[in-house]
Amino acid sequence: MIARSRPLERITEAVGDTPLVRLRAIQKAECPDVELYLKLEYQNPGGSVKDRPALRMMQEALRTGALTKDKILIDSTSGNTGVAYSIFGAALGVRVMLVMPSNVSSARKDITQAFGTELIFSDPMEGSDGAIRLVREVVNREPHRFFYPDQYSNPNNPLAHYHGTGREILEQVGDRITHFVAGLGTTGTCMGTSRRLHEHRRRVYCVAAEPSDAMHGLEGLKHLPSSIVPAIFDPTVPDERMPVGTEEGWDMAERVYREEGLFVGHSTGANVWAAVQLGKRIGRGCVVTVAADRGDRYFEPLRWEKR
Repeated sequence: MIARSRPLERITEAVGDTPLVRLRAIQKAECPDVELYLKLEYQNPGGSVKDRPALRMMQEALRTGALTKDKILIDSTSGNTGVAYSIFGAALGVRVMLVMPSNVSSARKDITQAFGTELIFSDPMEGSDGAIRLVREVVNREPHRFFYPDQYSNPNNPLAHYHGTGREILEQVGDRITHFVAGLGTTGTCMGTSRRLHEHRRRVYCVAAEPSDAMHGLEGLKHLPSSIVPAIFDPTVPDERMPVGTEEGWDMAERVYREEGLFVGHSTGANVWAAVQLGKRIGRGCVVTVAADRGDRYFEPLRWEKR
């Protein structure tokens, strides 16, 4: 936590060094002999785990000259990466344009626009894949105008977690960790963190949590069998893929609010549910998972999304 206690030159320096919190109430009720931890990525300045890859992709592009002040950064997003691009774009003097499904929460639309970001909306029925297809069309029409980081293909996405999230977890729990769980969206968190944990001297078993069906209500997560598979995804990296239902993710998020005092989003609920199932199965050990974002970005979704 030393990095968070020092004066910062700009907001970009506030990314990372997020706390790890023991889920004692849920652990006691579900898997009492397992240490169950949640890494609070919503304490990044943009409020989500996506601050890490967004910042690294932007900084590397600025360093190499792929992104200049004359170009517009454009990417597809379901919200959190877009918030991060918007904040860091304002801080670094970079213009940002985002393509997102029109049914993302008003909170995400309002936050990104507050930083001067221009939004283009894709078909809500096509989800994140529709936004990916539309941003590619926009870039192909005027390639000279844009820098397209493509978070689904950019190696700096998982590298942000390899050098950041994974390293921090090992610093926080060390050899006690036995298992790690992360949801699959862009897949960057799972890929980068798992690779780093697999290099640790003690074997760490890594689980990828993903929605159990295509028509799910776990915003930010992708059902890969029915989606455009991110180029950064390597199916050999996770030791296991665990399906999670929408009801399970939503219900566990509510338990985390009420029993742990942590206001998390539904993808975090899915992560914690998978971690609990893993804890029940192993009986003893230390399971770490990720709080991808806060629950206040999910006030508006209708109840039919849960069903």
